[in-house]
Amino acid sequence: MCLLTLLVAACSAPTPPPAAAPPAPRLTPTVAAPATLAPTPVPTATQPPAPTATSRPAAPATPKPVSQLDYGVHMFIEDHPATTRRDLQMALDGGFHWQKSLFQWREIEGAGKDQFDWRDSDRVVQASNAAGLKIIARLDFEPDWARADHAHNGPPDNYQDYWDFVWAFVTRYRTDSRIGHVQAIEVWNEPNLDREWGNQIINAESAADYVRLLDGAYQAAHAADPDIVVISAGLSPSGVTNGHSADDVQYLKWMYAAGLSGKYDVLGAHANTEAPDPAAQLGALDLFPDGSFYFRRVEQLRQVMVDNGDAARQIWLTEWGWTADTVHPDYSWFAVSEDRKASNLIEAFQYAREYWSPWIGVMSVWTLPDPSWDRTREEYWWAIADPDGKPRAAYSLIRTDRQNGILP
Repeated sequence: MCLLTLLVAACSAPTPPPAAAPPAPRLTPTVAAPATLAPTPVPTATQPPAPTATSRPAAPATPKPVSQLDYGVHMFIEDHPATTRRDLQMALDGGFHWQKSLFQWREIEGAGKDQFDWRDSDRVVQASNAAGLKIIARLDFEPDWARADHAHNGPPDNYQDYWDFVWAFVTRYRTDSRIGHVQAIEVWNEPNLDREWGNQIINAESAADYVRLLDGAYQAAHAADPDIVVISAGLSPSGVTNGHSADDVQYLKWMYAAGLSGKYDVLGAHANTEAPDPAAQLGALDLFPDGSFYFRRVEQLRQVMVDNGDAARQIWLTEWGWTADTVHPDYSWFAVSEDRKASNLIEAFQYAREYWSPWIGVMSVWTLPDPSWDRTREEYWWAIADPDGKPRAAYSLIRTDRQNGILP
């Protein structure tokens, strides 16, 4: 996850909200310890192909989102069995109900078409289920066989290959699966950045290509499990449209122009902010003339949904937070202290519950860190704990306020 820090013209500020409501009454969440995991089944070598696009049944017209704001956290337990139980327990103790993990397509079907290795994904799903955490599975990173130029992360040459993978993944982890259950999938990540879309030019045409990828994935997922929640890719709040990236609001408008409505259950969004105050008016500070860099940028994405008749659908934040980076110049200029990061996250949760209900759903904090990260990684500085599992101020404050009812 990286942010672009390009500033462009100021966005118009919405009307200031009324004063915040008093804290909610005390509520102490019940936390259960992870149970012993069942043995991982031997992976199957092949699976039947997914239905074709023309034969797949239509997905439900009305999605089944969460009933109110819920708490999620991004984590890195794939390929890290030694720290999996630790990180799942941290999520539970912190009062989180959802964990978001990356399930790389190339790791599962890398050997070739229909040649699946489910061992590590089974382990992650089973461990999360045993801990009582729901799962958002991010599905991207194509295998080499699926794209001739072997881009770092890009859509396959044949979109049907991705749709078949989505169908196989959701089928394996459908609601009634004895192997394990995944509740939601995120279809790709930040396609409004060229590095996440095969280094292709980012414009209205590429946004339409993403909508086509999403549409087939949506149909394949619901054919495999009618109860799956399909989340559109979170867009990077880049602040600029120049072919290498696109402003997230502009890109979302392109998506709707390409027929986005009816092709997703929940809109994914990122709110990795550069403005220090989560409730600041958009464009209120001279240092941050563009609304992209505010937590409340999400309100502008929401307005695009409303303008296109999708007010009934929720937004889930699949990545959001603040950085305390003191090392990288591209980030250190807007860094906050670890204590300020902690207070910002609490205030943002409170603000979203007060002013964004009922259209806000799961808010997945970025992040519990990959245990291999160190201070040279910009992602390290967004984390709410250290790679060795030591809590930072943000994790500790979230845990405390989930227990004392400040975050109900």
